[in-house]
Amino acid sequence: MRQSYSAVPNNDSVSDIEQKKKQHPDNVGSTIKKEPLPDDITPDVFSQQGLWSRPGFLVRRLNQIHYAMFFEECKEGNITPVQYGILTVLSRNPWLDQTAIGYELGLDRTTSADVIKRLEEKGLVERRVNPTDKRSRQANITPEGLALMESLKDGMARSQQRLIEPLSPADRKTFMTLLAEVVEANNQHGRAALKSV
Repeated sequence: MRQSYSAVPNNDSVSDIEQKKKQHPDNVGSTIKKEPLPDDITPDVFSQQGLWSRPGFLVRRLNQIHYAMFFEECKEGNITPVQYGILTVLSRNPWLDQTAIGYELGLDRTTSADVIKRLEEKGLVERRVNPTDKRSRQANITPEGLALMESLKDGMARSQQRLIEPLSPADRKTFMTLLAEVVEANNQHGRAALKSV
C-alpha cells in the first residue's frame, strides 16, 4: 500500500499560531498525517478518503504553492506565472496570434485576450490586427517585456526548483516524467487543450 497524507488541524490559539509562525513560518496550522492508500484507486475509495488522497486536490494545492513561491521569488516584477508564461511564448514566437498563445499555454481565448491586454497596459507586449486575418489580433513582446523576463529569470528558476526541492534528484525526474504523462493523457479534458504552434 502507498501512503497518503491528511491535514489534521491543531487546536492552537491565535497567539500560539502567531508564535509558531515566527519560529517555523513554513509549518503552521496543521500537521501532515500518513494514511494508507489502497493500490486500486477508484472514485468510491476517494469518497471515503481524506482530501490528501485525491490527486485533483493535491494538484490544485501544488499549483497554489507554486503561485506563492513564484510571487516570493519574482515579487519585483509584479506579474503572475501565467503572464510570465505568455512573455516566454512571445519571446520565442514574435507576432503570434492570441489563439495560438492560448494553445501554447492551455488558456481559453477569453483568458488569453484578457491577460495579453493586461501585459499591454504594462507596456510588456504590443498588439496589432493580424494582417492576414482582420478578425484576429497578434501580440509581440516589447523590449521592456524582454528586460523584465531577463530580470526575473533567476527568480522564476528558483521558484521551480523550490517546488520540487523536497524530492531526491532521481524522484524529481520521475515526478516530472509522470506529471507530464498525466497531463498529456488528460489534455483533451481541459477547457483549453495545450497545443504547440
